[in-house]
Amino acid sequence: MTGGTSGVPTIYPTILYDDAKAAIRTLTQGLGFTEEAVHEGENGSVLHAELSCGNGRVMLGSKGREGLFAQAMTGAGPAGVYVVVDEVDEHCARAKEFGVEILMEPTDQDYGSRDYMARDAEGNVWSFGTYAPGSG
Repeated sequence: MTGGTSGVPTIYPTILYDDAKAAIRTLTQGLGFTEEAVHEGENGSVLHAELSCGNGRVMLGSKGREGLFAQAMTGAGPAGVYVVVDEVDEHCARAKEFGVEILMEPTDQDYGSRDYMARDAEGNVWSFGTYAPGSG
């Protein structure tokens, strides 16, 4: 199996949005992501953005652009993304304060994780919890 540098993610979920700027606001202000890069086209659309949470990143952009990836993503979605966080209850409270739709309140799972689930304005499901896949 091919891998990357230790500590650097090797999988990056990529999501296209009708309103990528609103998605960036929700993910940063409501769900605690950090804006790492945003590249806009001349018309103000988001060509490419990277947001981080812990050592993970998600890439996103605006729907309706040209190119093979945009064409391949036509009609795709919504997506589901899982993000590891330490303080699930506090994270959920922040999301609620911002007005993010909560699908499942923080819940202790049989497998030892504490999780909650939210949906962004374009239907993508974001799960946040303490379980870190591959950590042991």
